[in-house]
Amino acid sequence: MTNQRVLAILSVSLAFSACAGPGAGVVDPARAEASRRNPFLDVNFFLNPEYVENVEATAKAFPAEAETIRKVKQYPSGLWLDSIAHVANIPLWLDEARKQQQASGKPTLSLFVVYDLPNRDCSANSSAGELTIAQNGVARYETEFIDVIAAHFNKYSDLPIVVILEPDSLGNLVTNMNIPKCAEARDVYVNETAYAIRKLGLPNVSIYLDAAHAGWLGWDHHRENVIKVFKKVLKAAGGNDAIRGFATNVANYTHLYNRDGMALESSDPCYNELVYAKKLTVGLADHGVRNKGFIIDTSRNGKGQIRKVWGHWCNIKGAGLGERPRAAPEPFIDAFFWVKPPGESDGVSDPSQPRFDAECGSNESAPNAPQAGVWFQSYFLNLVRNATPPL
Repeated sequence: MTNQRVLAILSVSLAFSACAGPGAGVVDPARAEASRRNPFLDVNFFLNPEYVENVEATAKAFPAEAETIRKVKQYPSGLWLDSIAHVANIPLWLDEARKQQQASGKPTLSLFVVYDLPNRDCSANSSAGELTIAQNGVARYETEFIDVIAAHFNKYSDLPIVVILEPDSLGNLVTNMNIPKCAEARDVYVNETAYAIRKLGLPNVSIYLDAAHAGWLGWDHHRENVIKVFKKVLKAAGGNDAIRGFATNVANYTHLYNRDGMALESSDPCYNELVYAKKLTVGLADHGVRNKGFIIDTSRNGKGQIRKVWGHWCNIKGAGLGERPRAAPEPFIDAFFWVKPPGESDGVSDPSQPRFDAECGSNESAPNAPQAGVWFQSYFLNLVRNATPPL
């Protein structure tokens, strides 16, 4: 289906939705109204001093490219809460966000990735989490992770906060039920994602559910099935207005505009990430989920035609920084954002190391990669050099 055809269908769907009432549920009216607003508008974005330090250290190490490298410091990136221990960073980050807000006199928005479900990333090794269902993971996720995050966010009610909730989780329920660890997590993923939405649904917090990416769920049947999963989660969370929208391409490389997907998977009608977001919007509206915005991660998708296998995801060689973080760049898109901090590794490339995943040793992955989340300086340099548009 062409882009023009998608937009035409979308226009019809939205025209009908204008006459419809709000999504069913028990979300309070103020929260429901907030869910219809783009939180990225009329705010500054929080700049993480730790990330800025990594960029500056790289600039000093490569003086010939320092001017270009330092341009990265002006752009925000996601704050990842991927373990119980990392929750302690929240007040440090939000104290700094408050300082930046006071200095500018303008609301300063921080984007958090909440990412520690029991049996997390059930189909991968390098990003598997600390909690398991078999070892009291559900109770720990609720009491030691989500409840504590919610308490922190509540203390900073003067700051706007965006949450991207549990990358890769619900997508696994569509395609990976043949994997025992995923099959075990089916109900837990749904119930605990809904729990997180209910607890984190504060007046200053806008929640986006992760919706994978075009190369994973782009096919018509996959999109239809994940929308059914979203509906189940939203019903348990209190209704469609419990979230602001959906996030796609998190930590991935799918290009916004070109037709790479036609060469990679000719049967996938979503040949780039914008087509995927638009088709998801149409499908969601057909299921009664309307007035939702999307975040697309553009941290590493600037340069197209870098993969021969769409499913490869680990430190892909040749990647470049993509479109700069900004609000409302396209219809139905709340923001482009660097959700994955450019320069942080996806996983270790040495097969002798703990948490090695075969994907990180593929011929399309960069060599000498450290563990997931660790600064990977040579990879960061290549992202800068390959930035499209250029820095």
